[in-house]
Amino acid sequence: MKVTSIVDGIIIDHVRAGTALKVLHYLRVDPAKTRLALIMNTDSRKYGSKDIIKIEQTGDLDLTALGFIAPEATVDVVRQGRIVNKHQPDRPSHLVNVITCVNPRCVTTVETGVDQRFHLDAAGVYRCDYCDEKAED
Repeated sequence: MKVTSIVDGIIIDHVRAGTALKVLHYLRVDPAKTRLALIMNTDSRKYGSKDIIKIEQTGDLDLTALGFIAPEATVDVVRQGRIVNKHQPDRPSHLVNVITCVNPRCVTTVETGVDQRFHLDAAGVYRCDYCDEKAED
């Protein structure tokens, strides 16, 4: 199998094996409309196996949720065929409209138009800003 390098875009590496499609969902990347390559369950010295996502021409891609869904990932920014920046995403202190509250009595479940807002607590758990329910991933 041959996967060519990208010219301008990002490479999301060290994604937990089998979760690349979930990462694309949380990042709101539509595979039908985006030029990308998924490499799933490939060998990794560090993790045993991993997924890799290559996205060409990222435009206004918001990577905020990446620190939530794949905090172990690394992001390589590619310009003119060269990696110009490499970083690991930070876990965001707040998430807005990324995950939904599971509490059936929460205002976000009952009322329409209310943003799904979560904060990272001191224990490293995301909780609903309205009812303090623990988020499920």
